[in-house]
Amino acid sequence: MTQAIQRKLNDSGVARWTALILIALMMFFAYMFVDVMSPLQTLIESQRGWTPDVFGTYAASEFILNVCGFLIVAGIILDKMGVRFTGTLSASLMVIGASVKYLAISDWFQATAMNEWLSSWWVSMPGSAKLSCLGFMIFGCGCEMAGITVSRAIAKWFDGKEMALAMGLEMAIARLGVFAVLSLSPWLADKFNGSVVAPVAFCTVLLLIGLINFIVFSVMDSKLDKQIGATAAQSSDEDKFKASDIKYIFQSKMFWLIALLCVLYYSAIFPFQRYATNFLESTLQVSTAEAANLFRWFPILAMILTPVLGSFIDYKGKGASMLLYGALIMIVCHLSYAFLLPLYPEKWFALLITVVLGVSFSLVPAALWPSVPKVIDGKILGSAYSLIFWVQNVGLCFVPKIIGNVLNATNPGVAEARAAAMAEGLSGTQLPAYDYTVPMVIFASFGVVAFLLGIWLKREDKVKGYGLELPNVKK
Repeated sequence: MTQAIQRKLNDSGVARWTALILIALMMFFAYMFVDVMSPLQTLIESQRGWTPDVFGTYAASEFILNVCGFLIVAGIILDKMGVRFTGTLSASLMVIGASVKYLAISDWFQATAMNEWLSSWWVSMPGSAKLSCLGFMIFGCGCEMAGITVSRAIAKWFDGKEMALAMGLEMAIARLGVFAVLSLSPWLADKFNGSVVAPVAFCTVLLLIGLINFIVFSVMDSKLDKQIGATAAQSSDEDKFKASDIKYIFQSKMFWLIALLCVLYYSAIFPFQRYATNFLESTLQVSTAEAANLFRWFPILAMILTPVLGSFIDYKGKGASMLLYGALIMIVCHLSYAFLLPLYPEKWFALLITVVLGVSFSLVPAALWPSVPKVIDGKILGSAYSLIFWVQNVGLCFVPKIIGNVLNATNPGVAEARAAAMAEGLSGTQLPAYDYTVPMVIFASFGVVAFLLGIWLKREDKVKGYGLELPNVKK
């Protein structure tokens, strides 16, 4: 009888996996919105006048407010206010930001005086791009806050259980959003007479559904907290989170190794996703739809392998080794994009490189995120995740802009030639192509440094015994 009373909600497999599905679906919709414009670069260029550097600025805007300190505040909010409040706030911010971005690219907004004023004010950029950047900034605050909240929620619900598997499944479901939107976005645009508005509107509605999902999860989480409160002793004052505790995170060498490896690795993945469709268009000389359909397979192996690898880490360990293998595969793939694909511009070869890159994208995240609770105290875990995301966002903010500027600089006159060709009614493979060699080499160089950091991380773990190579499941 006593055993039955002490049984908590997360001891039920059905309950904890239901909770995971609810929060994972929110991230699935978020990832769809993140990349809804990625396969539409050529379309937005022709309809709204966004050049590569403008598109790069738009892609970078998702992370600007986070880099300016919002993510640090988000971590403090998470540790002080808890998963439910922070998750609901983050989902709401995503809906608000998405709505602003939808307004910015709508046909109605293009004819307004505000659009003309925005186009003439400050730097030379279309008004639609400036307002889209504002919306994407707000969305980015919510999306990154949601990321740390979901990680903290999984660590709470799966403590001592299948944590790496749960984190792997959450990432797999989220990446399914990338797979879906890379084909769905061009298809929706085509169905609505080549409009960039329809895909954005559709994904905005999905974000609203994601908010509802998190509210349902919050009801379950509230019940779990009541059970934990009934069975656990009251925390002492020294065990409670204080903002001053953040200094211990900054003083941790392992934190910096994980954070720097994270920013370098993800800076070679997410910014690349923004340009991947146009890269394949230019390199293979195929249409936007064909390029998007090729690249949508990027997350497919990651979706399949991440949960499998997470389960392997739960029961067998070897997390630090997986970080090294993932970085090495990523280096090989980006160098293949840079030098081999232009020599052999075959669709099957591009698909092969893309799918193998997805293997890298399963190895690193599957090992990275479950490693954090092993090196950081639980009471400051939310702040630790937020600070890692903050460091990551520095790279994700500046790298897309850098790549856009490098692309323009290494392709002199191409943007102007494309604009002239579009004015004459040309499209698709009739447009002058960009040479992406230098951007791909930059992405590969990030992988090299990440690989070296991975070696250092593994050595520190061996010396200090953090357990990064050990299983998560307690027997």
